[in-house]
Amino acid sequence: MSANSQERSRDPGMNRQTFSVGSCDEAVRAALDDLQAKDFVRRLWAKDPALWHEAPAHQAIIRNALGWLNLSEQQIRQVSRLQAFADEVKAAGFTHILLLGMGGSSLCPEVFRMTFGVIPGYPELHVLDSTVPSQVRSFEERVDLERTLCIVASKSGSTTEPLVFQKYFFERMRRIRGDRAGEHFVAITDPGSQLEGLARELGFRAIFPGVPDVGGRYAALSNFGMVPAAAMGVDVEALLHRAERIRQQCEASVPAPDNPGVTLGAVLGTLARAGRDKVTFVISPAISDLGAWLEQLIAESTGKEGKGLIPVDDEPLGSAHAYGNDRAFVYIRYMDGAVPEQDSMVDALQSAGHPVVRIDCTNLLNLGQEFFRWEVATATAGSLLGVNAFDQPNVQESKEFTKFYLEEFKKNGRLPEESSVFADGDVRIFADDKNRQALNGASSLVQVMAAHLSRVLTGDYVAINAYLERTPAVHEALQRIRTLIRDTRRVATTLGYGPRFLHSTGQLHKGGPNSGVFLQVTADHEGDLTIPDEPYSFGTLVAAQALGDTKSLCTRNRRVLRIHLGCDVKAGVRRILKAVEEALPGPSQ
Repeated sequence: MSANSQERSRDPGMNRQTFSVGSCDEAVRAALDDLQAKDFVRRLWAKDPALWHEAPAHQAIIRNALGWLNLSEQQIRQVSRLQAFADEVKAAGFTHILLLGMGGSSLCPEVFRMTFGVIPGYPELHVLDSTVPSQVRSFEERVDLERTLCIVASKSGSTTEPLVFQKYFFERMRRIRGDRAGEHFVAITDPGSQLEGLARELGFRAIFPGVPDVGGRYAALSNFGMVPAAAMGVDVEALLHRAERIRQQCEASVPAPDNPGVTLGAVLGTLARAGRDKVTFVISPAISDLGAWLEQLIAESTGKEGKGLIPVDDEPLGSAHAYGNDRAFVYIRYMDGAVPEQDSMVDALQSAGHPVVRIDCTNLLNLGQEFFRWEVATATAGSLLGVNAFDQPNVQESKEFTKFYLEEFKKNGRLPEESSVFADGDVRIFADDKNRQALNGASSLVQVMAAHLSRVLTGDYVAINAYLERTPAVHEALQRIRTLIRDTRRVATTLGYGPRFLHSTGQLHKGGPNSGVFLQVTADHEGDLTIPDEPYSFGTLVAAQALGDTKSLCTRNRRVLRIHLGCDVKAGVRRILKAVEEALPGPSQ
C-alpha cells in the first residue's frame, strides 16, 4: 500500500491513518481481498467465533468476549450517571483519586492520567499497579488519605493485586475515618463478583458494573476506563462520541479494504507473517502512555500457540541501521504536539525500507478512537495469525505458580530457598539447570551478562522484567541497558515492571514465539509492608510473583536469568548497566 492509501476522512474530528509497507504491499492487498471474500467484517459483527478458532472450548470463550464491539454506543447512554458521579466526587471535597487495579483495570486510566494531567477543579488521579512495597508506600505518601477516593477495579473481582491493595488502604482509611471508611471507596467489577459482595459489605460509596462479555484489555470504553476518566474531569461524553464515529466506520457494512480497524489489523498480521513481528511504537510525548495500553492489548491477545505480535513500547529511537528486518513501525503523532526529531527519524526509517504505519491524532479526546481502532485491528491480526485473541492461558499459569509459592510460605514461614549461580557482594545470580549450563561457568557479573546475551540471535527480542520500584534513576538505567542491547545485538527490546507486565506482556513471554531472551531483576525490600488479614507481606507477595514468573518461563524452555540486588536498588541497577557495557561489543554495523 502506498503512503497515501487508506486516508480516512479529512474531518478534523477523525484521526487519519496511512501505510507504507514496501515489498509487502501485494501481500497486504491479498490479505484484504481474502478477508473480504470470507465476509470477515460482517462475521466479526455477527460475533462468529470460527474467525479465530475451530475448537468448541475456544469458541465458547470467544462468544462471551465480543461485547466491546458495541461499548461506545452503550456507554453513551450512561453519560449522565458518569457526570453525576463526577459532580458528587467534587462536591465531597476529594482532592485525590487512587485507582487500585492491574492490567486492563489500570492501564486505560493511566493513559488518561498521563495525557490529561490534573484538570482544574477536579481531583488528581493516581494509578497503583505494583506490589513492590516501596512503590505502594510512595503512592500512599502522594495523597492525603482523608481527601482521597479509592477506586478498586477488578473485572473478575478476585484478582490478587486489587484485593490486597483494598485491604491495605481500607485499613489505613479506617484509622482516619472509622466506620465511614467505606465512603472513600468505589468498586468497578462484574456483577456478582467477590469484589461486589465485599463492596456491599463494607459500605462502598458506589459500585459500577463491568460488562460480562468484555475482557479486561478490551474494556477501555467501559466503566473501567470511563469512571476514573469522568471523576478526574475528562469530557467522557465527547470522548465516547468520537469513539462512536470510528465504530461506525468499522461497521459490518464497511468492506475490509475501507475499514480502518480491519485494514490496520491486516497490515500488522501480514507483516508479522513476513517476519516483521516486532511492532515498534513511536508516539508523540503528549500521548505517549497510549503505548503501554497498546502493549497489553496486542501482547496478551496475540501471544499464544507459539505465535504473536511483539509490541515494543518506549524503546528510545535509534538510527535506521540500528534495526533489523523484523521491525514494523507505528507512528502515532499528536498533530498539536509533534516533535520534529520524531518526524525526521520516522521519515528516515521509511526511506530505509522499514514498513511504517502513521496515525495522525487531531485531538486528545480522539484517544477514544484509538482504543476502538486498535481493538478491531488486534482482533483482525489474531484471526490472520490463527489464534484466539480473547483468552490468556499463560497468565493464569503464572498465577498458579505464584499461588504455589505463597502456599509454601504459609506452611514454612518462608519462600523456598534457591541456590545462586554465584554471589558478588549484594548481587546474586539465579538460573535453573539448563540456563545455568548456558553460562559456561561464568564467575563474574560481566561474564554472566556476556554469556547470557550471547544467546541472543537475529530475530529475537530481549525483555527486561524488573520487580522494582519505578523511579527516574532506575528507569533511566534500565532504558540505557536496553538501548545498549538494541544497538549492539540489533534486536528489539522491551522493559516491563513486575507484577504489572505479568498481566500484559507476560502472556506473550510464555505463550508466544520462543524468541525472547529474558533478564529478570529482583531486589530485597527495605521497610516491607504488611497486608491486613494475610499471612504474607507485600515483599513476600512480589517475591512469589517473580518466582512464579521465572518458573513459568523455565517450564516453557525460555532463556531466562535472574539478577537479585540488595536493598540499594539504584546502586545495583548501575552495576548491571556497567556489566552490560563491559560485556557487549561495539554496535553492529
